[in-house]
Amino acid sequence: MTEPLAPTASEALVHWWHIPGGRPDPAALELLDAGERERLGRISHPGQATQFVGSRAGARHVLARLLQVSPREIRFGRESCPECGSSQHGPPIVAHPATPFRISLSHSGGCCLFAVARFPVGVDVEGVREMDTEELGHVALTPAERRHIRALPPGPARHRAFLRCWTRKEAVLKAVGTGIAGDLSTIETHPGSPGSATVTAGVPGTPGAWTVTDLDTPGKWVATAALPSHVPVTVTLRRLPAVPLSISSISDQ
Repeated sequence: MTEPLAPTASEALVHWWHIPGGRPDPAALELLDAGERERLGRISHPGQATQFVGSRAGARHVLARLLQVSPREIRFGRESCPECGSSQHGPPIVAHPATPFRISLSHSGGCCLFAVARFPVGVDVEGVREMDTEELGHVALTPAERRHIRALPPGPARHRAFLRCWTRKEAVLKAVGTGIAGDLSTIETHPGSPGSATVTAGVPGTPGAWTVTDLDTPGKWVATAALPSHVPVTVTLRRLPAVPLSISSISDQ
């Protein structure tokens, strides 16, 4: 049976795929617009450049299949930030063609997430890695979050717990539309509640309460989706073929 292309009124579709290392695929590179190519030129790390290209190309393939257009027709833009009004860091939108869907995109450590929904949505993914959770915790975590992490054995358990907090915060702020700005240590993410939790954050005119849902990506990543708490919603996670992708590899499935 063919999976539905579009999310229902109470569903968020979160697509994920692996972006392999190496140079960006020429077919994927062709899909970037002038602004994205300019941004790509400012990325000095080869791996980050490949992930940037792979994330943008993959998102276009998902939308092309959903909207029944060529990936080359998809253009991205931004709404104004709901807090400061800037169009430089507001929530991402599909600028063309017209669509009622809201989107969110994230990539890290060779994994990309792309969410599509009929209401505000935010996603974030982070690769599990060595980090100083004590030092970072003083900047990004609440006192309760720091206590939770300190109670865990040093090593991977603490790293994962920190990243659960971090991805929950970033997913919520992406859904709000402000991105990471301000004091992250004021946002409580309840890391001791696996699976899902309610996070309070927002600015006037946006929802104040968000449901964060842990996403079951493979072992080396931690990922979260954030959705308005007043919406009874199901989060559906789908894996796509790895990029680089041919121009038709997803659209023709």
